[in-house]
Amino acid sequence: MWTRHHKKRKYGRLILPALTAAFLSYFGYHSVHGDYGLIAAQGFEKMRFERERELALLVKQRTSLEKQVELMSDGSLERDMIDEKARYQLNVSRPDEIVIFNSYFD
Repeated sequence: MWTRHHKKRKYGRLILPALTAAFLSYFGYHSVHGDYGLIAAQGFEKMRFERERELALLVKQRTSLEKQVELMSDGSLERDMIDEKARYQLNVSRPDEIVIFNSYFD
């Protein structure tokens, strides 16, 4: 009966550590430089601060608009508010008036 004896190779012991090192280096690289890695997280934080600043501005504008709507719709319309809106929409003023344009969103 013939049997084959395999000579143990020296490189056989290095396969598992090499695969482990390749696996860890691949995932290590992507945990830092990937789409959701540490560097991208800094960009997400910067974007979050910008969006919070934009949200604060929009909330301020909304409260201003809500205040104007409340003045116009509380059951008794104020004559000054109606007069102001009509003049602004029609671009009309009296000869003895001084007009100062002020945007509602500032």
